[in-house]
Amino acid sequence: MKHSFHIQSKPSRSLLVGLLSALILLPMTSCEDFLNTESSYFSDSTLDNPTDTLYSVVGVINKLQSLSDRTILLGELRGDLSDVTDGANSDLLEIAMFNVSDDNQYNAPHDYYAVINNCNYFLANVDIDMKNNRNEYVFRKEYAVIKGYRAWTYLQLALNYGRVPLVTEPILTQEEAERDYPKMGIQEICEYFIDDLQGLETIEMPGYGTIRNTDSRLFYFPIYVLLGDLNLWAGNYKEAAMNYYNYLNTRNGANVGAPINTNFTRWSADDLRWEMKTSMSGGSGETYNAQTELVTMFPGDSIPSESQYSRLNDYFNSTANNDNVASIAASQKLRDLSAAQVYCHLTSASNILYPPQTLEGLDRGDLRLSSNWTEREGVNGAMGSGVKMVSNSKYTSRNVRLYRRTMVYLRLAEALNRAGYPRFAFKILQSGVNNSVIENEVIPFYSEADAAWLRQFNFPNNQYVLRTKAEGADENTYGIHSNGSGWTEYNEYYVFPDDSTLNAEARLAYQIQAVEDLIMDEEALEFAFEGHRYYDLMRVALRRGEPTYLADHVYARRGASRTEEMRSFITKDLTDVNNWYISWNGELGVNY
Repeated sequence: MKHSFHIQSKPSRSLLVGLLSALILLPMTSCEDFLNTESSYFSDSTLDNPTDTLYSVVGVINKLQSLSDRTILLGELRGDLSDVTDGANSDLLEIAMFNVSDDNQYNAPHDYYAVINNCNYFLANVDIDMKNNRNEYVFRKEYAVIKGYRAWTYLQLALNYGRVPLVTEPILTQEEAERDYPKMGIQEICEYFIDDLQGLETIEMPGYGTIRNTDSRLFYFPIYVLLGDLNLWAGNYKEAAMNYYNYLNTRNGANVGAPINTNFTRWSADDLRWEMKTSMSGGSGETYNAQTELVTMFPGDSIPSESQYSRLNDYFNSTANNDNVASIAASQKLRDLSAAQVYCHLTSASNILYPPQTLEGLDRGDLRLSSNWTEREGVNGAMGSGVKMVSNSKYTSRNVRLYRRTMVYLRLAEALNRAGYPRFAFKILQSGVNNSVIENEVIPFYSEADAAWLRQFNFPNNQYVLRTKAEGADENTYGIHSNGSGWTEYNEYYVFPDDSTLNAEARLAYQIQAVEDLIMDEEALEFAFEGHRYYDLMRVALRRGEPTYLADHVYARRGASRTEEMRSFITKDLTDVNNWYISWNGELGVNY
């Protein structure tokens, strides 16, 4: 499929000329913690031996490391789930208040183009048809990886800057840097790279073994997941749903499956004083196996003085490095959302109860916030004064985690819902899905043509085992809302939203929007602090054609009663879509 693009403006030549020194003849030295080797990526010859493939991928990962912190910060601080504290530096405060200056350390578009140019060089010089003496393709695994890196990087650029120059050939000379390149927005970027990634979905990712106690297979973006994201942003919802499903269906092979992991926090079954909790962290950590929750991460240095050391642990936690003053805390909006959930409790006698409304603080409602984030009064020894000691369990590793399996499930639900199947999407939230659920609780509500499409989603009952009140050892599938809100499949307050008084068309539209609201709440509860929220708000607002959707959420960051106060702090009008994006040096941004 070919696409034609309407070019509204040309990028300023000085942007790419200014980037030239950062883009050409870069030494591709991997960070010491990642791989103890040095290599020079750009050369005068084509990439024609297996060693080149290793060095090439390592070199691009090294450049991607510079994007890791800003990916989280730009996606989290501009949303409604996190807030900056008095300890935040000016760069973080600028991001949170939508006032990012040109010299903000996280506003450096040349870092994105450094990744892109290295990808372009590899793709322009690699011989993907080369085979070794065992008749195996030498470069195809790395070719798919590099194409995935380039597509992901361009999507990040478009999400943050609006319209960006599309450069698909390596820039190696001043003349090439001075050329005019077409500028494309989110929709065009997605359409271009949907085409660009076709046929790469089933190519196996390369395995370089365990590096610094981390399986190198976690350093890649699965092509099916990337295509799911690109199609979701482009509004191709059936295609997005199939992409996400195909990742889950192929992740562990045909006979294993990839069920929702058992990652939950609950009230203990026999404690009716609501004082004791129990947690399960199935598939957590940074290992690679059938249960692994983590899909993609970027490796980081372990030494703070190194350039690729991630500052996220120090931003989100009280540490010795920040004098015990964290920069980022849970917003009032997140606390209110968590408290508003109705927890459904199952006792050891299989009785259903609901906690009393008198529970206070983070113990009220959904338990994910209290299990991941705590704030307590402490003493700051260095300053000799009382401080709030913050602990955020999502940032304890030196590595930066980007994608995980539960995210794939929730984006599958988002795509299914917008494709016209809100009941299927809701089941992912409420009970989990297997073939019995699809056949008995989803398909009866749709047409025969819809049923044929829905039966493509194969979740075998023996691989996706729903839990019961008795809880068997082989159970591995339940609704994602149960991760923090108990036994959601039995919760009388968590039911499919419907309005039978409407005609068929209006009724479906009502269901889709209401389920989408539930999905957005679930993504907030599940992924708070992980850097997805701002983009989730953006995607829904653009989809609905309602800029106020994003604006209202962000302005309510500090609670409904402080909306006007927040509006006064954020001086840009967020009901204007142009103000959603960052600009740089008068040369890059949505208006340029």
